[in-house]
Amino acid sequence: MSQVVPRAYNVDDLRRIARRRLPRCIFGFVDGGTEDGVALANNRHALERLKLKPRVLVDVSRRDLDWSVLGQQYSMPLMIGPTGIADLLSYRGELALAAAATSAGIPFALSSSSTTPMERVFETTNGQMWLQLYLWERRDLSRQIIDRAKALGVGTLILTVDTAVLPNREFNQRNGFINPFRVTRRISLDLAAHPRWLLGVMGRYLLEGGIPRYANYPDEVSGTITGRPKRIDHAASAKWQDVDEIRASWPGKLMIKGILTPDDACLAKEHGADGIFVSNHGARNLDSSVAPIDALADIKAAVGPDLTVIFDGGVRRGSDIVKAMALGADCTSIGKAALYGLAAGGQRGVGHALEMLRREIDITMALIGRRSISELDPTAIA
Repeated sequence: MSQVVPRAYNVDDLRRIARRRLPRCIFGFVDGGTEDGVALANNRHALERLKLKPRVLVDVSRRDLDWSVLGQQYSMPLMIGPTGIADLLSYRGELALAAAATSAGIPFALSSSSTTPMERVFETTNGQMWLQLYLWERRDLSRQIIDRAKALGVGTLILTVDTAVLPNREFNQRNGFINPFRVTRRISLDLAAHPRWLLGVMGRYLLEGGIPRYANYPDEVSGTITGRPKRIDHAASAKWQDVDEIRASWPGKLMIKGILTPDDACLAKEHGADGIFVSNHGARNLDSSVAPIDALADIKAAVGPDLTVIFDGGVRRGSDIVKAMALGADCTSIGKAALYGLAAGGQRGVGHALEMLRREIDITMALIGRRSISELDPTAIA
C-alpha cells in the first residue's frame, strides 16, 4: 500500500492502478455499465452538471461531518454499498471492505452473492453489517437467506428490486466474464499477463483450499464461481405483495434498493420500508435509465423526512456527496470507488479511498460556507 498512497490523490487514480493490476475481464466487470455505457456516463455527467454556490466570510474554522442514518451515528454521510466479486479483486476482499468501512466509522453492506460467509463479515463489522438480497423466482431460496440473516442478528436488510431479468451486459460476453466463470485460452493469456493478481489473489485461494464459493446462497444452489450453472432467475414476477411478506417477518430495518420515481418511493413507504436507495444499479441494468441524482430531489420531496433516502450512483468526489446531501439524501453509497481502492491496495486501499472522500467533503463544505452536514440544503445548489 505504501506504493499506492503517493500515486493516488483521488478515486480516478485508484481506478488507473486497479486497471493495471486486474485482468481485463475482471476489471471490465467492475468498471462497466451495460449495453453502450450511456447510463454509466450519464451518472457522472449529471453530477458534474450540478454546481455549488460558494458562501464567503462564514466562520468555517470548525466543521463537523458526523451524521446519523437509521438511528445510528457515523463519521460521515457515506457507506459502502453491496457489490459482487470483491473477493476476486483482492484476497479476502469482502472482509477488507468490511474492515475498512468499520475502521472509518461508516456502514458496510454485504451482497448475498458474495463468497465470504455472512457470519465472518458480521463479526468483522462488530455486528453492524447490512445485508443485500434479491427476490428469486423461487421465493423459498430468498427466504432461506433472510432467515439466516435474522438468526445472525443482522439489523438492516436491503432488498434490490431493479433486476427483474438479467441485464444485457455485452462487455462481459466480449471479455469472456460470464456466470459461471470459464477459463478459456483468451482468459488464460489475460490472467498470465497479470502475475501479481494470479499469485497474490487466485493463487492464495488455491493454496487455501480451492476456488471461492457463493458462501451465502442456499446449499442446493451454492457452488464455486467456476462451477456448473445452477440457474437462479431474478424475479420477473415480483410485486409489492412480496415486500409485504418480508416486512411482516423481518424485525429489523428494511431498505428497498433501485427506486427512481416518486411513485415507487411512496409505494415503498406505504408498504413499510424504512428507507430506499435512489439507484440505477450503478448504471449496470437499464442503459436508458435516468441518473439517480436527477431523480433525487423529486423523490425526497414526495416521501418527506420519515423515509430514509440513500443516494447511489456515480460518486467519485466528496463534492458529489455534498451535492446529494444538499438535494435531500440522508446518506450516500459507493460501490466502484471502494472497489478501485480494494484492487489497488486491499483494505488499506479502501481506507485510502474513504479518507480521500472524507477530506474532499470537508474541503467542499468549507468552501461553500457550511459547517455541518445539517446545514446542507438546496440553497447550496446553483
